Amino acid sequence: MSTVSLLKKKVRIVLEKKQIQHVTAKVGLVLDISGSMRKLYNDGTVQKVVDRILAVASQFDDDGALDVWIYDNEFTRLPQVTEKDFAGYVNEQILTNDTIHKFGRNDEPKVMKDVLQKYLKEEPSELPVFLVFINDGGCKSGIKKFIVGSSDKPIFWQFVGVGDANFDVLRKLDTMDGRMIDNANFFHFMNIETVSDEELYDQLLNEFPMWLREAKQKSIVK
Repeated sequence: MSTVSLLKKKVRIVLEKKQIQHVTAKVGLVLDISGSMRKLYNDGTVQKVVDRILAVASQFDDDGALDVWIYDNEFTRLPQVTEKDFAGYVNEQILTNDTIHKFGRNDEPKVMKDVLQKYLKEEPSELPVFLVFINDGGCKSGIKKFIVGSSDKPIFWQFVGVGDANFDVLRKLDTMDGRMIDNANFFHFMNIETVSDEELYDQLLNEFPMWLREAKQKSIVK
């Protein structure tokens, strides 16, 4: 049985607990690939993150595929990952791919603009989007414009901080005003590799159900 098959069972338990086991949603993953993330790419931690989030996509997504972006001061929209091709994905699609800009500085607004471009313009859908955004600190305050601007759209931004850097911008997400509904959440793990799958899924799916209910009430999602 593959890693993802085992993880899917753990996701299912959390979905049932939060009563969202029948939800269909698109799932996207944005990965920070700035210089300070180098160790986490090289030691396999980022591949494990892909595996764990793919298990969420396989439960939620209409086609079981996970959309992936990476970014530093540039960004790349990568091929989708599925249960058929997740093994070695980070090494093959990112680390050994010389066309990809990596280990520079971080600039979140550029990649956020592309996320909105994909889901709202290129592939508009009535399905909600659950977007997991991994960042290891120093997030640009320019993210606010994109979060506020998409608060009436079917996208929920779930930011996950890793490491011990400065997360001041992300900590203010819950108090960001000017939004139709609260469409973003942030939590932080010092070492994501030591967090149990159960705890990760519980945190990841903590605010999404509340957002879904409110988004339905306001006809943002069907």
